[in-house]
Formats: sequence, structure tokens, C-alpha cells
Amino acid sequence: MSEINRAVKGTNDILPDKSYKYRFVENKMLETAELFGFKEIRVPVFEHTEVFSRNVGEDTDVVQKEMYTFEDKGGRSITLRPELTAGVVRSVIERGVINGALPAKVCYIGGCYRYEKPQAGRLREFHQFGVECFGAANPAADAEIIALARQILVTLGVKGISLKINSIGCEHCRKNYVAALKSYFEEYKDTLCGTCNGRLNRNPLRILDCKSPICSEIAAKAPLITDYLCDDCKAHFAAVKESLTAQGVMFDVDPHIVRGLDYYNRTVFEFVSGDIGAQSTVCGGGRYDGLVAKMGGNDTPALGFAIGIERLMMLLENTEAPFPEDKKCVLYVAAMGDKAQIKAGGVCAALRDDGIAAQCDLCGRGLKAQLKYADKIGAAYTTVLGDNELADGKVTVKDMKTGETYVCNINDISDKITDLSLKSALHSLEESVLTNG
Repeated sequence: MSEINRAVKGTNDILPDKSYKYRFVENKMLETAELFGFKEIRVPVFEHTEVFSRNVGEDTDVVQKEMYTFEDKGGRSITLRPELTAGVVRSVIERGVINGALPAKVCYIGGCYRYEKPQAGRLREFHQFGVECFGAANPAADAEIIALARQILVTLGVKGISLKINSIGCEHCRKNYVAALKSYFEEYKDTLCGTCNGRLNRNPLRILDCKSPICSEIAAKAPLITDYLCDDCKAHFAAVKESLTAQGVMFDVDPHIVRGLDYYNRTVFEFVSGDIGAQSTVCGGGRYDGLVAKMGGNDTPALGFAIGIERLMMLLENTEAPFPEDKKCVLYVAAMGDKAQIKAGGVCAALRDDGIAAQCDLCGRGLKAQLKYADKIGAAYTTVLGDNELADGKVTVKDMKTGETYVCNINDISDKITDLSLKSALHSLEESVLTNG
């Protein structure tokens, strides 16, 4: 197969038999976020490269190895977004969102791009749902953000997830920790990978996030940030844990969580699952109190999280979480003859105006082929239009599930289908109640 007929490596097509599931999940996430006061924001898919290189972190794998960066026709360095937070921060500063009522709460769904080795749960084009909250320094905000992430996952029927939280301190208490890390990793500099050797003097924190098995094994025994927290950071973290407990959110403290981007401080967290292989993190986030000021805005506390939609879908399917059925054709209007075909189009148009999904033949098929097609697409009802029906002004509607037939006037077909659909829905509900007690 030639390249023109193949998707680019690391990308994926979401076909109609699955796209409705994605739409359901995305709508549920937006609806749940709205309960907490978050409103949707949409930002460009590309930004000036500095938005990411300066704010995500020069020493991160994202900036060093994974960004899709190019020069546009105006000679500007442009990067496809590898994550959304930096672009959202740029937007709320530029558009004055954080100059209004605080906290400002926004959420989003969008594609991201990273040049990584494709594997299950990790693509070069992937999608995230996320939230960002600006202007709230109180530990209660940390707890609410985490509670929102949990409620989204629970609402979607996700099972077998656990919450891991940590505090990585502030810029003041982190200085002593960085010094301790540097001293520890110096003993292993001949064993660390080349990238981490470069990070040793610039930013040893990034070694903790290295994907190399050797570096990961060394990092597992490194000093813990929780042993170096200042009194303010200890108090903040204690209050976050107390608030989570009060809200019934179970968690484990994992001092090895640092997150992979430089802008985080204090609270960081991850929801993880053992049902999606090596890429176990489904949701991750935390505080980034210095990012708004770093990008030119006022000193504004901020925090948020992102959920990888592809990983979430893997988890939902692997754990057989419930999805609603895809909406199917309610009435298929089969036609015999040119006049009947024209009338079928009119009947379908009237049905759609009433909110009823209707289809008719577009390929010039015979009657038998039309009815076969109606069965393939799962039409709930069918009717046939021919010369006799046009002359009498009446049609016969067939229930494709039970085989029962009903006669009605052509002009009353919308009311008939509505009535039949309502009765069918009530019957299904009664069956469900009897089955489930």
C-alpha cells in the first residue's frame, strides 16, 4: 500500500463505529466539569515555539526530543502543541480572562502532538481533556480539582483506578532538595544515560522522570522531596490531604511523583490503572503557581489536570464500562419508481424536521436491496412507497424487530413513528425493571 493510502505513523483514525463512544465520553467530561463551574475554552493547535520551550522546560523530554517544530513562511518558529496548559495560560493572559472574577475556571478538549515511539496508549497525535483554575491558592482548590477528576472517571464507569498524590514543594524548599539530588546522582554519572548526564548540572529533577530503565532504577533510591518540604508546603499538603479525606476521596502518597513538566510546584497527582499496560497514568495534574507570572501575567496561583482520551478509552473498553447504543436510523423509506423516490426524500425531510432520524435510497437500488440495506444499518422501522401508496395516500410501517405492521396516512407518518418509538421505549424500560428487579 502506498503512503498516500496510509495514516502517518503514530496517528489513528476514529471510525463511525467508535466515534460515538468518544463523543459520549467527551460530552460527559464537559458536563461534569460544568457542575464545578468550568467553561470550555478553545485555543490554537500551534503556538510560538517559546510558549512551550520556555514554560514546559528546556530540559524535559517533551522539549528536547518530542516537539513538532517548524519555521513558517514568515520565518517564525512555530510548534504544534505538545500539551495544552501553556497555550491556555497564554490565552487567558492575552484575552484578560484572569483580570476578571477569580477563580477563573476553564476546560478544554483538543489534540496534542509529540514525536514519541508509538505504542498502546501512546500516539504521536493524541487528545486530552483538561481543566485549568486560575486565582485560587487555597488547598481547597487542590482538593476540588482532584475531586473533579475523580468524579469524571467515576461518572464514566471507570473501575480499578487509584489516586497517587505528592508535594514537590516550592522554589524555596526545592533548592535544598535539588542540591541533595545532585549529590546523589553524581555517584552514578558514569551509569546515567547521556541525556541525564546533561541534566545533572542543569536540572537534576528531570532525571527522576527519565524513561530509561537504568536511570529509573537509580532514581527509585534517590532522596525524597517530602523530606525537604518547608513548613508552608508541609501545611499546604496536609490541608489538601485533609480536604480529600473529608470529601471521601481515597489516595496514596507517592513521593516519587514529580510530573514531567517543569512548571509544576507543590501538589501533583496521578490517577493510575493496571488495566492499560505500561502507560498506566490516565489523568495527571497539579499546581503551577509561577507559570502565569513567568509568561508575563500578574502573579496568579493556578492548577489543573489533563486526561488522555485515548488511554481513557482503552481503559473503558478493557474494563467493559457501559456505553449507550449508537443512535440508528429510526425509519427507512424504501421507494419504487422515480415519483416515489422524490416523495421519499420529502417524507424523510419532514421526519428530520421533527427530530426523527430517517433515510431513503441514494444509490438507485431495487426494493429488495433497499430493504437489505435498511436491515444492515439497523433501521427500527421501514416503509415502502410505490404507485399504490402514492395513490392511496397511505403507507404500511413495519417494526423490524417484531415484524408487526401498522397502516397510516403518509402525512401522519411522523406522529405514528413517534408513537411507536415511545411505546417501544416504555416496553424496553419495563423489561429492564423486571430483569433487574
